[in-house]
Amino acid sequence: MTIAQELDDQKGICQDVIFPPGDLYSDEPPLETELHLEQIMLLLKCLKWLWRDRNDFYTAGNLTIYYSPRQLKSENFRGPDFFVVLGTERKTRKSWVVWEEDGKYPNVILEILSDSTANTDKDLKKKIYQDTFRTPDYFWFDPYTQEFAGFHLVDGEYQPLQASEQGHLWSHQLGLYLGVYEGLLRFFTRDGQLVPTPEETAEQAEQKAEQSQQQAEQAEQKAERLAAKLRELNIDPDTI
Repeated sequence: MTIAQELDDQKGICQDVIFPPGDLYSDEPPLETELHLEQIMLLLKCLKWLWRDRNDFYTAGNLTIYYSPRQLKSENFRGPDFFVVLGTERKTRKSWVVWEEDGKYPNVILEILSDSTANTDKDLKKKIYQDTFRTPDYFWFDPYTQEFAGFHLVDGEYQPLQASEQGHLWSHQLGLYLGVYEGLLRFFTRDGQLVPTPEETAEQAEQKAEQSQQQAEQAEQKAERLAAKLRELNIDPDTI
C-alpha cells in the first residue's frame, strides 16, 4: 500500500467515526426575527438579575441540547428558545450536553412561536419534552399574535395550566408567574409584582430618590411657612 493510499484510508476513518467531545458548540440556526431575540434576551436578563445571588441554576436561549443515549453529537438534539436547569453549576456553556451534565434535562422550557415553527413546537417538541426530557414546565408564546399557553407534567403527561385573574401562568419550577406585559412575556412574583430588568431597577431607585427629595423639600417649605406665620404673631419659632 502506498503512502497516498494510507492517507486516504485514514481520512475515511476520521470521517466515519464521530467523537463526542465534552465542550460542543451550539449549532442552532439564527433566530427568525428581531422580536424573537428581544423576547429571549428579556427573559434571560430578568431571571439572571432576580437570581443574581444564586449559583445553582443555568439558563440560556437558542442553545442546542444534546441528549443522545450513545453520546453522539450527530443525533438526538434540540434547541429550545429559552430553558432553565435547576440544581446545576452557574457557568458559561457553549451547549448543553446531557451526558456531561449528570443526565440533567431542563426544568423549564419556553418556545417562541412563529409561522414556520408553531406546529413543531406544539406537537413534536411538546412530545419530546414530555416523554424524553420529562421537563416539568413547558410554555409557548407568540409575540405577534400574543398566543400564550403553559403545561405542567402530571403523571407523565402535560396538563394545561389555568391562568390567574391577571392572565398569568404559574411555573412550579421557578416559583414565578409568566405573563404578557407590554406585548412581551415577563416574569411576575407570587404576589403579582413585575420582575424588573437591571435598568428598570435602577430607574425605580432613581424615581424613589427623587420622590424622597421632593418630600424633603416640601417638608422644609412647610416648616418655613409655619415659621413665618409664627413671626407674624410675634412668636419666635426657635423657642417652640
